[in-house]
Amino acid sequence: MPLQKPKFSLMLFALMGSLTVGFVALPLPKVAPATPYPVVVVLGAAQYAGKPSPAFRRRLDHALELYRAGSIEKILVTGGRRPADPFTEGEVGIRYLQANGVPKTALLAETQSRTTIENLQNARTYLPPGTPITLVTDEAHAPRALALAQALGLQANANPSPLSRRPDWRYLFREKLALTAYTLLGVRG
Repeated sequence: MPLQKPKFSLMLFALMGSLTVGFVALPLPKVAPATPYPVVVVLGAAQYAGKPSPAFRRRLDHALELYRAGSIEKILVTGGRRPADPFTEGEVGIRYLQANGVPKTALLAETQSRTTIENLQNARTYLPPGTPITLVTDEAHAPRALALAQALGLQANANPSPLSRRPDWRYLFREKLALTAYTLLGVRG
């Protein structure tokens, strides 16, 4: 009998190793770009000293492209601020879009949220109940953001912006891990 324990431990270790390698090797699911609803919600990303980070700028540029295509009536940019930061992501995003020709009347800024779920919960308060929304976020974040929106009861689709040419593997891993956790544990809004 004592010989069975090491064999069982070795098998369990091999199984866990195989699952881990499989998890890391599998790509994130893709969200195909949907036809946008008249309201776009741009999920916040970092801003630095009042300027959008490269990731945030890609999201804002994508929303701008959708707006210029003609079917978008409102763009709601979400995102709060870090402690002691004078700028919010929502305000920075609105200023960027205005500077690129989007009229102030077509823009809304949510400025309190710090997480994706807060982005979505707070966005609801800016819109009439039942308003369908199109999420604009990057390709890696879109599957999780869309799953969260649907779990919160939002009528949502997504039209993702591209990732950088060389996305940070830690970011991709975090998104994959978070999506897996939400899938297994569920989301409560």
